[in-house]
Amino acid sequence: MSNNSWRQKLTNFWRKDGKSLLIMVFVMFVFRSAIADWNDVPTGSMKPTIIEGDRVFVNKLSYDLKFPFTTWHLLQWDNPKRGEIVVFFSPADGIRLVKRVVGVPGDRIELVNNQLLVNGKPAQYEPLPQKIIDAIPSVEQPAHKFATETVQDKSHAVMVTPSLSGAPNFGPITVGADQYFMMGDNRDNSYDSRFYGCVDRKRIVGRASAVVISLDHQHHYSPRWNRFFSKLL
Repeated sequence: MSNNSWRQKLTNFWRKDGKSLLIMVFVMFVFRSAIADWNDVPTGSMKPTIIEGDRVFVNKLSYDLKFPFTTWHLLQWDNPKRGEIVVFFSPADGIRLVKRVVGVPGDRIELVNNQLLVNGKPAQYEPLPQKIIDAIPSVEQPAHKFATETVQDKSHAVMVTPSLSGAPNFGPITVGADQYFMMGDNRDNSYDSRFYGCVDRKRIVGRASAVVISLDHQHHYSPRWNRFFSKLL
């Protein structure tokens, strides 16, 4: 086929469908930028709540409305609450991270031997249900300790790894105005606010509310069907 024929076909396509396709792509990117998106999780910093290969749904309208492709706030109607999982831009390098809000403005945060204290009150720890632990491969489970951590009636899973040094002791620190203290549920293997400090409110993208899909990278990206469309706690 001659170059003129290809050129004519492309010209005809653009005249008939190209502009509509371009508009559709633009609208899709605006939607993902300002309304809802998904975030792939390549690391285990939020295990056992979120594991490697999970893709989480990010509700960007949970707290505010931003101008597309920016962090400029057009409207704001809520703020992250302690215990929620959020997506934000790291103060260290600007990479999007997924962590849990442990401290809100005015909170006094301290960690003593991996026990969290919020405003001087220690978190309560109870056994974690086995079905949550089983998200971790059985060969890895003996290397970790699992628990349900409860702070002011908000409960979620955490785990520690005794063989890692991590950052079992931290603070105390008082969270500043319009800032949030973030931590990973995998306490000994998470790069979080213990290292780069509190996160400014304007850096928070939205709330992660569910696992949309999950692929096992260690087994040829096979689907983990039981994790599809599962709510994050």
